[in-house]
Amino acid sequence: MKWILAVLAVTLLAGCTVPRLQPDASGAQVFDTICARCHGKDLSGGIGPSLGPGSEAAAMTDEFYRFTIIHGFGRMPSFRSSLTDGQIERVIDYIRQQQR
Repeated sequence: MKWILAVLAVTLLAGCTVPRLQPDASGAQVFDTICARCHGKDLSGGIGPSLGPGSEAAAMTDEFYRFTIIHGFGRMPSFRSSLTDGQIERVIDYIRQQQR
């Protein structure tokens, strides 16, 4: 039984891996690769909240976004080990551009 649970856990975790991006990936590339699966390609939301124009998230500060991406918040996992500081800044800039 323990063996079955271990195989199941590994199988589930394999589906949760974060794709690796080039260090110089644009904000759009980061968003499309990492964020869109939960926040929607058009920022309309889904599993995660909407980030688009007029959303509650649009009123949040860049520091809130930065903290949330690095540490996670609620159901959102931390991306501290997956994204560089530059990628985080570029994806925040991308989200802000889309919110206009």
